[in-house]
Amino acid sequence: MAKDAADTPFFQKRRSEGQIVVKDPPKFDLESYISNYDGFTRADRLRHIGSHSTYLAVDAYRTAIAEAKRGKNVKLYLDLVEELAQIAPEDPAALTDTAWATEKTKKVEVEKDKLEHELKSYKNNMIKESIRMGNEDMGHFYYAVGDYSLAHKAYMRMREHCTSPKHLADMTLRLLLVSIAQKSWLTVQSHIAKVDSTQVKGDEKAKLEPIISACAGLAHMGATNYREAATAFINTSPTFLTAEPIAGITWQREVVTGNDIAVYGGLCALASMDRSQLKDLVLDNNDFRNFLELEPHIRRAINLFCASKYSVCLEVLENYRSDYLLDVYLSKLLSNIYGLIRRKSIVQYFIPFSCVTLDEMATKFQTAGGEYSTIEDELETMINTGTLDARIDLVDRLLISPPTNPRYTVHADALAMAQSYDHTLRLRLTRLNMLAAGFEVRQEKGGPKDAAFKDSSFGEGLSAGLRGIGSKMGFS
Repeated sequence: MAKDAADTPFFQKRRSEGQIVVKDPPKFDLESYISNYDGFTRADRLRHIGSHSTYLAVDAYRTAIAEAKRGKNVKLYLDLVEELAQIAPEDPAALTDTAWATEKTKKVEVEKDKLEHELKSYKNNMIKESIRMGNEDMGHFYYAVGDYSLAHKAYMRMREHCTSPKHLADMTLRLLLVSIAQKSWLTVQSHIAKVDSTQVKGDEKAKLEPIISACAGLAHMGATNYREAATAFINTSPTFLTAEPIAGITWQREVVTGNDIAVYGGLCALASMDRSQLKDLVLDNNDFRNFLELEPHIRRAINLFCASKYSVCLEVLENYRSDYLLDVYLSKLLSNIYGLIRRKSIVQYFIPFSCVTLDEMATKFQTAGGEYSTIEDELETMINTGTLDARIDLVDRLLISPPTNPRYTVHADALAMAQSYDHTLRLRLTRLNMLAAGFEVRQEKGGPKDAAFKDSSFGEGLSAGLRGIGSKMGFS
């Protein structure tokens, strides 16, 4: 099945367009993996796996089509059937169920007309709570049929009819979910800020914090802000794993699971933090440890990096490349994240040495299947971009650290410090001399705020000047 799928017109077209196509079988079982998800992300992940993995394509599309037929999104069903027909045209699931599609379309139209009629009657009665609930029902409907733009507009219309902080929080959480479905990360960050600023207090606020952290991490990762993403993920409370549905959404199943947080947080941390930060903020973090236990290989990779075993760390991550390329959020970012981790590993490995042979570097950091054909090309790029401070000797095949002069550095730092002290001392002496000469503007006790000089404008100018000089000299 895998061999045939790889040669189908569907995957040939994707390869010609430069899209990611994964031929190697992943380490996860599709049925077990997808059972952790519900809602839009279940169908979204199944479609992503089917359109990227030649090994799981048919199984993923079959499951996705069955999932689509349980919902209201007829367009999604038709698209999935069309794509499966290009991969396995003789598969029973690749035949369009026209009767079901026609009947479901009619039911959707009837439900839409009913909801619009109810909302119109609510507006005529001018009852705010009924109007809010009517707009909410319209948002749920558009979300279920896959029209996220209209769902977002419907939820936005709820704002003026919300009568309590909880209503506002629920509305913003719904907007947040729709924005994640659209993968509009700037909008996601905007809604996260609004959720965080809602006036809900006590236990309700505490329930929101893990959701805010997890969604903020997802948004920052989608925007390639890996340090901020890592911080958000590792600060997510383990209560997220068992959190009750909020705003009708089971976040740990409909958006990201605990396993996702472990993988996303671990990879973003490896890409953006140094060894001491990884140990203090990730490995020694009691809260994030609960997530890392779900993905032991991520914890092992971080431990290996902290122990300076960079080649083994990269090997562990490389073993899971196929799995992560099939992740709907990691797929497009994985090459960049792995590249950052690899470059950090090379820099850290080279720090203790004055020179290393290129053959040794090629053995430690193999380039097979990577972006560069040889280690020399990769090192040259790193040197040219300023990532690695080194020189390449192609004659002797050495990577050489540029010579440094510690004595010159110490002398230069001492001279700069002396000049700074000299400058500060001169400013202080100037102020003392001005005070001794009576150039000081004082406020008369109980009197008006007049300067010591009769010309008020001159006095105010001198006062401002003296304050500026004093602030530079460290005086308030």
